Amino acid sequence: MPRLYLAEYLQALRGKHICIACREGILRDNFAHILADVKFLVRHGIRTTLYHNMANRFANQKHFRLLADRLPETEIKRVAPEVDFYTYVLDREQSVFKLIFLERKYLCDHKGHRINTLTTQDTIQNIDEIFANVNIAGALSQICNRIVGGAYDRVHILPARKNTIKHELFTVEGTGTLIANNFKEEFLPAVTDQDVEMIAGILDLYTKKGFLKPRNKHYLLEHRERFRLTIIDGIAVGCAERIEVDSRTIELGALAISTRFRNQRVGVFTVTAFEGEAKRMGFNRIISLTNNPRLHALYFQLGFIEGDLPEYAARRASSPNVAMFYKDIR
Repeated sequence: MPRLYLAEYLQALRGKHICIACREGILRDNFAHILADVKFLVRHGIRTTLYHNMANRFANQKHFRLLADRLPETEIKRVAPEVDFYTYVLDREQSVFKLIFLERKYLCDHKGHRINTLTTQDTIQNIDEIFANVNIAGALSQICNRIVGGAYDRVHILPARKNTIKHELFTVEGTGTLIANNFKEEFLPAVTDQDVEMIAGILDLYTKKGFLKPRNKHYLLEHRERFRLTIIDGIAVGCAERIEVDSRTIELGALAISTRFRNQRVGVFTVTAFEGEAKRMGFNRIISLTNNPRLHALYFQLGFIEGDLPEYAARRASSPNVAMFYKDIR
C-alpha cells in the first residue's frame, strides 16, 4: 500500500476544483471504487464534478440514485451517449485546477512502460509513440490545446481501479499520467517534521533498489539542516543531502527523484540548484558518490568528471566500489 501524504499534498489541493470524467463501461465496472475516491476528496475540502455518459435506461436507474445519494456535494453531469464524450467534457470545463479522465489504462511508451508526466509539447511531438486506448488517444491533441489555452492547469489520465485517484494525488509515485506545462520548481531546506517524512519516503524507494545507504528517521531528524527538497507545484518530488567535506568541498549526497517526474529535467534542476547554493556558500568543488546509472548520465551531462582524487581518500574508503564524480564550480 503506497504511503499517503495528506497534510503535505492537501496544502495545494484544498478548496480547488477537480473534475473527474468517466465513460459508462468504466464507471459501471469500477462504481464502488470511484465513489469512494470522490467521497474522499469531498471529505478533505475539495470541490468535485463528475461527468459520465451512462444511458438513461431502466437498468441504470439504480446507479443514478446511488450517485445522487452518496455524492450529494458533487456536481453530477450526464453526457448523452450519442455525443463525443471527450469533446463534450473538454468544451464545458473551464478554469478547473485538475481534470481527471478515468480509463482502462494509463498512457504507455512503446515498451509498455507507464508515462508518468508529459508537457503538451512532448505529447504533440511524440503522439505517435504514445500508446493509449483508442478513445483517449483521439483526444490528446484536444487536451493539449485546452491546457495551452488556459482552460485548466493539469490533466490526469488514470487507470480506473481501487484508490486510483487517492494514490495519484496523495502519494509520491502516483498511478497514471499527468499532462501539464507550468510546473513550479523550488529547491528548499527541510524545516518541518513533514518535510522529513517526505524525504524518508523518497529515499526509501532508492534504498530498496540498493542505490543509497539506509538513512533512518533518527538520522534525518538529527541532520535535517543538511537536506534540501525539490518541490514541484508544492509537492516534494526529490531531495539531496549537503555534506561539508572541507573548506572548499561539499558533497552532494542522497540525490533522489520521484519516478513520477523522471525524464522531466527535475534532476537537472535539483543538481543545478544545489550547485548554485554551494557557490553562494563559498565552496568551489562538488563531489558525489553513486552507483545509480541514471545519476551517472546526469552528472556527465552537467559537466562532472568521474574519477578519484587523493584528497578524498578517506571519503572514498567509506564507500568502496562506488563511482566518484566531481565538478569544480569556481
